[in-house]
Amino acid sequence: MKTIKLSFVLFLAITLNTFAQKPSPELLDPTNHSLVLIDHEGQMGFAVNGIDPVQLRNNVGLVAGASKIFNIPTVVTTVAAESFSGPVFPEIIEFYPNESEYVDRTTMNTWEDVNAYKAITGKNKKKIVMAGLWTSVCIVGPAMSAISDGYEVYVITDASGDISKEAHDAAMQRMIQVGVKPITSMQYLLELQRDWARSETYEPVNQLVMRFGGGYGLGVQYARKMLKH
Repeated sequence: MKTIKLSFVLFLAITLNTFAQKPSPELLDPTNHSLVLIDHEGQMGFAVNGIDPVQLRNNVGLVAGASKIFNIPTVVTTVAAESFSGPVFPEIIEFYPNESEYVDRTTMNTWEDVNAYKAITGKNKKKIVMAGLWTSVCIVGPAMSAISDGYEVYVITDASGDISKEAHDAAMQRMIQVGVKPITSMQYLLELQRDWARSETYEPVNQLVMRFGGGYGLGVQYARKMLKH
């Protein structure tokens, strides 16, 4: 009888341990999604309010850097780059310097542009992460359209912005109502890393955090210098 009880306890412990190690399918990982960076251009950035432009650029740097570190299938789109909106943020050009690969368009809704649509859906990922300017136009359009077509959409709220905080917040609420999942730039980076024992990305992630991670980045720098961590 004692043997049976002991076997049951061991079985239960192993079962619970197995379940505890299974991550939620809602979480993003380096293989289950694509990233779309939409219209992070000068003309679009000039009018952004509700988030400090330096913070916005740092957050975009975190996202672009994270996508490069983890080899995320990424599409960079622009709108009327040559005639109106101008170049994308330097933080994107640094990680994606081949501007000939950007998808330029005239439509406000990226999803309605044939080339952009093909580039995004051609990544063959059912989860799509988006960030861009402005939230109420250039993110609402493709996010809601992608959901309508059966995709799961995540929007990086602090790597997006609008002409006012009210416009940004209203756009986020509208998208959340139809199923968009809001995340932040740092959350995106750390969700991809997930485990500090992943040595192949440990150092690049920490370097990225020290550069674009604000106070957290200073903390990492401090710990390395003062605590030898």
